Amino acid sequence: MNTSSTPALQSFDLSVGGMTCASCVGRVERALKKVPGVQDATVNLATESARIAYADDVATADMPALLKRAVRDAGYEPRTQQQAESEDASPWSGFTPVAIGAVLSLPLMLPMIAEWLGVHWMLPAWVQFVLATPVQFILGARFYRAGWHALRAGTGNMDLLVAVGTSAGWGLSMWLWLTSGGGMAHLYFEASAVVITLVLLGKWLEARAKRQATTAIRALHALRPDTAHLIGVDGEVDVPLDEVMPGDRLVVRPGERIPADGRLLEGRTQVDESMLTGEPLPVTKEAEAMLTGGSVNGDGRIVMQVSAVGAESVLARIVRLVEDAQAAKAPIQRLVDRVSAVFVPVVMVIAVITLAGWLMAGANVETALIHAVAVLVIACPCALGLATPAAIMAGTGVAAKQGILIKDAQALELAHRVDTVAFDKTGTLTVGQPRLTAFVVAPDADEAALLVVAASLQSGSEHPLARAVVQAAKERRVAVPSPDDVRAVPGRGTEGEVNAVSYLIGSLRWMEELNVGLDVGPNVQWGALARKAQALQDEGATVSALVERTSQGLALRALMAFGDEPKPGAHDALAALRARGIRTVMISGDNRGAAFAMGRRLGLDPDAGEVMAEVLPGDKALKLAALKDGGHIVAMVGDGVNDAPALAAADVGMAMGNGTDVAMQAAGVTLMRGDPQLVAAALDISHRTVMKIRQNLFWAFAYNVAGIPLAALGYLSPVVAGAAMALSSVSVMANALLLRRWKPKG
Repeated sequence: MNTSSTPALQSFDLSVGGMTCASCVGRVERALKKVPGVQDATVNLATESARIAYADDVATADMPALLKRAVRDAGYEPRTQQQAESEDASPWSGFTPVAIGAVLSLPLMLPMIAEWLGVHWMLPAWVQFVLATPVQFILGARFYRAGWHALRAGTGNMDLLVAVGTSAGWGLSMWLWLTSGGGMAHLYFEASAVVITLVLLGKWLEARAKRQATTAIRALHALRPDTAHLIGVDGEVDVPLDEVMPGDRLVVRPGERIPADGRLLEGRTQVDESMLTGEPLPVTKEAEAMLTGGSVNGDGRIVMQVSAVGAESVLARIVRLVEDAQAAKAPIQRLVDRVSAVFVPVVMVIAVITLAGWLMAGANVETALIHAVAVLVIACPCALGLATPAAIMAGTGVAAKQGILIKDAQALELAHRVDTVAFDKTGTLTVGQPRLTAFVVAPDADEAALLVVAASLQSGSEHPLARAVVQAAKERRVAVPSPDDVRAVPGRGTEGEVNAVSYLIGSLRWMEELNVGLDVGPNVQWGALARKAQALQDEGATVSALVERTSQGLALRALMAFGDEPKPGAHDALAALRARGIRTVMISGDNRGAAFAMGRRLGLDPDAGEVMAEVLPGDKALKLAALKDGGHIVAMVGDGVNDAPALAAADVGMAMGNGTDVAMQAAGVTLMRGDPQLVAAALDISHRTVMKIRQNLFWAFAYNVAGIPLAALGYLSPVVAGAAMALSSVSVMANALLLRRWKPKG
């Protein structure tokens, strides 16, 4: 059971036991939505869970109890997440009823098998009764209970169809036995018993497949160790992980899992982050490096300081993202819900028509009833209910293993239609760690003093260029004072005071807006500086300016040139997308020279409009809107706070996992490794998942479209119909599980 909140709604997750088909899903949703204050309820058959959103203003401490009561009154079993996780997850869990049913049903099948071999014999009627009745009313009690609850609610489900169908077969057998006058009448006890056994077998195989499909979530939960080695007042002690708090210092021994997010204080090691990011190679960690809880420490003993635990940790957020995606409904599921709502009543009508039709055609009651039973048994909304969530569960699970976190089902379903991908430049296609390559100051100015000023203004910024200035000052071992009255100007730069003098530092575009020119002033050397700046831009450098606010106005004091490098694999990532017929575009706030130069290094053609330069953060969303003109489906890939509006405006937003939390929240997909090559992989897993959904829905619909008429026309016996029904849901789950073999290309 998990709870989370938003400004307007509370969210509550509940495990629901006893659901068997898509009709059950609809019934549970309707029951939950009737609870006062509930705004929305989404039930997932594959994960057997419900997510309920209810209004803050009506939220009470009793709301969880009210929701559980609503589920129970609807005929299902409300369970907390802990209860669901504590259930036996062994491969043979729940097989006992199937085994008992098989032992009791097999003797009933022997005369049928013998007849195929030319041997005609039959078990005594009382033996058939003794074998079939426990299967019908003890093992099959679950169908009666669930079917009765459905009838009370004025709906139908798979359990009702099975209960009515097998009861008709058992009742017909009893009637023929009691009215045969002691003769050896042909009875149908084997049909009712075998159908129930086959349905139980199908549900067991389905449950087993569901457990396999949720291995990704269980594996992520298992990454959290139970204890941590805390450095306390009495030295190193082992404490439960729940007692660890931010600020604590922990020891992590070689080979152990890192217990929480934090910062490396002492030691040097390599960390295996493959279960979190999909990165196969260990990552070297030195002092001040960030550590992620759940990853595996290498061969070094290290001391770390905790920065986040519990729900705020990276691992918890990853699990939450995957669970959110698996709990959500894809848009295509709406069609299935509408069909499922009327499915069972329509099947009941078809069964009645079948019975009446055979009687009108001159068949005896026995034959007509058996054909009607076959219709009831073969019609199964299970496959319809499992088709979409099973594929989404498998697809999001295997994607998470490869470092691709899909936040919602809508993003998963839409991503395969993307025909244009727009990339932010810095930190997305480039390493995002630019260095200060040139620092040119005004004549007669003190270069060291101006570097201190620049570093002071940038000391509180997380922008990559700001970090480069601060790093340059550190390398020169100069003292950097704290600035006063610092104000960030989005997309332009920073303004503030250093030692009581007001300065501005930012892009050349901002300087032009402020009428600060490179070649103004009495000193002709600024003309040469302007040419130098242009030359640096043509080489791909990003150039910024430091300006002092004086009583005469703004005076240019220094120019700074920054260089960045493309990420390894960025060129190949763009080429792979183009090979799929997808247009690639880079959107950058840099000047045209720097952006165009980097674009060419990445294989983009600026002349073809594949590089958009000097784009302010607020204008990125407008560029996305222009790319979407003509019905194009556009994905945006970014990593910074400035990218959040564009990520939200895109049809599919993809955030780099090494970026900011704001970007990750705005995006529908998070790429944990920050590797551009994962973009093509995300589109590929979306394509494969949607293909599985379509395959499952096709076979689920085709199965019923073909099976019901065949049963009505007398071509299928109840036993064959029962086997086909069990096979339908199992085949849907098995098809979805094929996604677990997916791996990104390359």
